[in-house]
Amino acid sequence: MGESRREGWIQTYTGLRFWPTDARPDEVEIRDVAHALAMLCRFNGHCRRFYSVAEHSVHVSRIVPPEDALWGLLHDASEAYLADLPRPLKRLMPAYREREAALTRVIARRFGLPEAIPATVELADGVLLATEKAALMGPEPAPWEPLPPALDPAMIRAWDPLAAERAFLERFVEITGQAIGEEPSQWKP
Repeated sequence: MGESRREGWIQTYTGLRFWPTDARPDEVEIRDVAHALAMLCRFNGHCRRFYSVAEHSVHVSRIVPPEDALWGLLHDASEAYLADLPRPLKRLMPAYREREAALTRVIARRFGLPEAIPATVELADGVLLATEKAALMGPEPAPWEPLPPALDPAMIRAWDPLAAERAFLERFVEITGQAIGEEPSQWKP
């Protein structure tokens, strides 16, 4: 095992050890991804109400062509292990972007996806950003970077974390037909 295998692991929600900088496809657990993304707030928390990366991902998966739905659902899955950084900060951190890209490739292999995120998913991600901005952000202090046209802001429901986790897992089952098993959110303390 390499040096990164001895140090630098995190404990996941389901109780696994996960090495974000030396991940292997068989170590990616969809329940961990769903739970962590449901607990992460978009916009680094600077929105009018809690809105999770999991809900964002479900919406992206619904507006892309059906053949890209799984990529839409998983396009931000690396954030379950690396967290997220606001776009302006991420652009200044090439090492983070490299780690994020490497982990995204591992996740793609885990779920049998091509390594490159489809252009339809990239476009849908931008459309959702514009829609979320309209639904969740206050008046802008200055113009944002150009965004594609927004969809109906009423589609943004701002689910609580448990609802977002369930919706993410249900969408995964709907797309893949794979059973998930016991949901950790149902575990009793």
